[in-house]
Amino acid sequence: MPPEEFRRYGHQVVDWIADYLAHPERYPVLPDVQPGALLDALPRAAPEQGEPMEAILDDFRRLIVPSITHWNHPGFLAYFATTATPPGILAEMLAAALNVNGMLWKSSPAATELEQVTLGWLRDWLGLPVDNFGIIFDTASISTMHAIAAAREAADPEVRLRGGSRNLVLYTSEQAHSSVEKGAVAIGIGQRNVRKIAADEVFRMRPDMLAEAVERDLASGLRPFCVAPTVGTTSTTSVDPLPAIGEIARRHRLWMHVDAAYAGMAAVAPEFRSLMDGAGQADSLVVNPHKWMGTPVDLSVLYTRRPDILRRAFSLVPEYLRTAQDDRVVNFMDYGVPLGRRFRSLKLWFVMRSLGRQGLAARVREHIAIAQQFADWVRGDPRFELCAPVPLSLVCFRKRGSDEENQALLDCLNRGGEVFLSHTVLNGRFVLRLAIGNHATGLRQVERAWELIRASA
Repeated sequence: MPPEEFRRYGHQVVDWIADYLAHPERYPVLPDVQPGALLDALPRAAPEQGEPMEAILDDFRRLIVPSITHWNHPGFLAYFATTATPPGILAEMLAAALNVNGMLWKSSPAATELEQVTLGWLRDWLGLPVDNFGIIFDTASISTMHAIAAAREAADPEVRLRGGSRNLVLYTSEQAHSSVEKGAVAIGIGQRNVRKIAADEVFRMRPDMLAEAVERDLASGLRPFCVAPTVGTTSTTSVDPLPAIGEIARRHRLWMHVDAAYAGMAAVAPEFRSLMDGAGQADSLVVNPHKWMGTPVDLSVLYTRRPDILRRAFSLVPEYLRTAQDDRVVNFMDYGVPLGRRFRSLKLWFVMRSLGRQGLAARVREHIAIAQQFADWVRGDPRFELCAPVPLSLVCFRKRGSDEENQALLDCLNRGGEVFLSHTVLNGRFVLRLAIGNHATGLRQVERAWELIRASA
């Protein structure tokens, strides 16, 4: 593609993106398509000869966009939103053009050092100790898997040579994200050696039950090695009591990994920094700037106070990757499974500089205040009930009635195209989740969601 042709189509793409971001509400949040529709609409085989860009862009608009669930829609109130803000989108374009591989410092000095700088900025915004070393992965699931692998290395340094885990046991809450259990499965700990500790009446891990489980496993000849509490659980955004869990971890020399993928970003606002009380004790912690921070997917950050252990778990340097070392050089390939590494820090740098801490803190405050307003509306309508506390920007509620009625209510809302909510199960009951996190979502969109909920009910 000649430069002038690239320039012409590049302008068309940017114009389309700008129009899309200006009015995403023109699209239904959930596409009105049946499974397999796009499969049937696309050719079975790739073209033998190159096709004109006009045809490709036309098919993007005609076939791809109508089949998209629009995460950048202000009515996206399901799961935890992942907003791509304009500064981050511009940075993605530049990163794609540079197309560097940040495996070694030598392979991309700017990518390596910008990652160190931006993660230092973010660490300070979150109030974490300065000795925390940061590394970017794609998702919290991968970050957590690496943390559990580091915990295994700390507990059993021979494991990378010998293989096997020798009865190592990991502890987490029954409310924890499935990524903790998946991480244990991925590195060979096994589901049988994952203990899901009971939660209290507000869905926080119970330290007394954790202590009992550890003592029981020690008495059985097993080897407790890791505990993974959560700051902002997926179902309810509950916050596990990190100081008490940390005390148990220190007593039994357990690696403590904190999953703060969603709620950790709230700490950019000083008044919510108490959510992270005890996080400074953690051996590792994950936070996702692609949630709530406006950084395009994917960008997850793993922090650890013990980077030497993380490096010991994963460093493996063949001759063709050996380089002369300097005291200031960091080769990120030594701290994880991936060798190839995208220039993800560029979009984080753009977002942090463009919005600033105060801008991000203002968005967090706004979303939490709107969630409180929505919770008040639920309390004021006798047809509905709250099902969990509302510490952040997620509201768990249901219509008084059967699970079948609530499932029907959710289906009706999501079919309408204006909003998209998700669900969970709490205390054996089907519960609706309204999660506010998209940067385009304001009070007006949530008021409209409440109108639709009441009308559908």
